[in-house]
Amino acid sequence: MAITATITVPLTSPTRRSLASLNNLFPHSPRSTLPIPRRTFKYPNSRLVASSMSTDAPVKTPSASFLNRLQTGFLHFAKFHGLGNDFILIDNRDSSEPRITAEKAVQLCDRNFGVGADGVIFVLPGINGTDYTMRIFNSDGSEPEMCGNGVRCFAKFVSQLESLEGSHSFTVHTGAGLIIPEVLEDGNVRVDMGEPVLKASDVPTKLPANKDSAVVKSELVVDGVIWHVTCVSMGNPHCVTFSREGCQNLLVDELKLAEIGPKFEHHEVFPARTNTGKIFLFL
Repeated sequence: MAITATITVPLTSPTRRSLASLNNLFPHSPRSTLPIPRRTFKYPNSRLVASSMSTDAPVKTPSASFLNRLQTGFLHFAKFHGLGNDFILIDNRDSSEPRITAEKAVQLCDRNFGVGADGVIFVLPGINGTDYTMRIFNSDGSEPEMCGNGVRCFAKFVSQLESLEGSHSFTVHTGAGLIIPEVLEDGNVRVDMGEPVLKASDVPTKLPANKDSAVVKSELVVDGVIWHVTCVSMGNPHCVTFSREGCQNLLVDELKLAEIGPKFEHHEVFPARTNTGKIFLFL
């Protein structure tokens, strides 16, 4: 079984604005400037904002890249979001190493003193015969294997970088393996995420597995509450729950997700941490 996802990402014109407070993030820079079975899912619109800021990123040569890098010492980036999952995207095609560190990414993702985002995505040169490599730093500085929303934003960003038109696809090396996003004629991005992996040791999770070596509707105690969870990997770990003790259908809007989510993510039964999905069923 394969899962295909589609996202519509119409673009706005690049904008620039100044944000003097960003100087606090980059004390060594004189100024900062802030100038996006098989099923198909369609997501809400996403936006792109093209930007730049002064930082101590390595000096780049004036090669063909996103915005003009003749402004030495400026880090140029775009901002995309898919389903509200927002990312800072950086054209890193001229180097196999990210232009900024994980620590700097944490500062950039800060929603009060930085640009604000869930993560920073880098477009790097391809390896092992692929066209590109995608790496991500989360807002906490960690590096995930892959991100579904992120790879769709990545595909749209690459399409803009390369001035590609019409339907096209390319190969992307990720920590979760090979991904082949396809940008369609109508601007949607389709990505085959591969087969869901349910084998507990491959998710990975330490929760007891059933006779099929999977963790399905198992009990997990989080914050004193028994949750019924299913564990799956789509290149990175996910913990999905439809219900908890005494509540057969979750009222997701009433959950304090910002408090509960990290307790799932860092639970001892997930050695590689986990993404968490709370689902409400419309019956």
